Amino acid sequence: MKQAIHFGAGNIGRGFIGALFSQSDYHVSFVDVADNIINHLNEQGKYRVKLAQETDESTLVENVSGINNMTNEDAAIAKIMEATYLTTAIGPNILPRIAPLIARGIEARVNAGSEKLYIIACENQIGATDILKGHILSHLSDEAKAQLAGKVYFFNSAVDRIVPIQEGDSLDVLVEPYFEWVVETDLDIPHVEGMTTVKDLAPFIERKLFTVNTGHAVIAYFGYLAGKPTIDQTLADPEIEREVRETLKETGAYLVKQYGLDEEEHLAYIDKNIERFKNAYLNDGVTRVGRAPIRKLGPEDRLVRPAVQAQKAGLGYTHLAKAIAAALLFDNAEDEEAVKIQDMIKRGGPESVLKQVCGLDADSDIAREVVRQYELLS
Repeated sequence: MKQAIHFGAGNIGRGFIGALFSQSDYHVSFVDVADNIINHLNEQGKYRVKLAQETDESTLVENVSGINNMTNEDAAIAKIMEATYLTTAIGPNILPRIAPLIARGIEARVNAGSEKLYIIACENQIGATDILKGHILSHLSDEAKAQLAGKVYFFNSAVDRIVPIQEGDSLDVLVEPYFEWVVETDLDIPHVEGMTTVKDLAPFIERKLFTVNTGHAVIAYFGYLAGKPTIDQTLADPEIEREVRETLKETGAYLVKQYGLDEEEHLAYIDKNIERFKNAYLNDGVTRVGRAPIRKLGPEDRLVRPAVQAQKAGLGYTHLAKAIAAALLFDNAEDEEAVKIQDMIKRGGPESVLKQVCGLDADSDIAREVVRQYELLS
């Protein structure tokens, strides 16, 4: 049977990428440090992916197993040696941690003369696979690097599927019906059900990040400020829905100008995604969607980057600035990054976060607008 190794046995890994490989007749080896999930995978060898909708519909995912990379690196290396695909869904910040192990697996592959390996980081990050590649190369010998051409390929990708926090410890995963997985390559690569390949990923990944991820974050932060428990309940507030829509019109204006998208088609794309967010069957909490605000406020992420790009293009960014301000007010005591941000604000005001986290100078037009919005929301 064809082999795929996937780093990250969490909900996205099992409910999205791993499930697609299984449906494409691959055996999927999930690599993770969570013993309970790894043990369940090895004991059961299957689970169900359930759709969050009115009718009961699910898919059985079989031919799966698990490896704990903290206690069994040799097993992970052995799977890397025989895999056709190596994918990740672990979070961009974790990519450097798995790079040394992947490098060892690649060294073993090239020395053994194995077949081609395709590496794809399925993260909410522009150029995530390029980032992973850089970390992997830093751990490879010169001899191995010289043998990569034609044997190991790295493809950037854009992934889109809402997977809420799951209840209980079952392997089964609840997911929204909609998904999209776009991979950048002009090669004829082995088929995976549900994967789409394109020659230029930039329009797809920025459209996704600055519509789906931006919209999701905006809903979460305004929902949190309004005391709403879930994403769908937040959007039931017409004022918040209006704010979300206006923010996405700002990101949309940049995307249309930058990539020549059809404006009416993009507005329809915005409408479609707002309807996705209203799915009450997901029961998706605002604190889950808003978690890790330091990452979400990064200069290349879903709030700051589109604001900066909009300003450069001579376009409006007032609603994006308001969304950034709302993110600064996300003071969830159970979120480590939120606590850090609040501490930074106490010591240096919102300007300190804008400079250190967002990469915005305090005297920049965007930073001044964010501070103005912050004071209005406080």
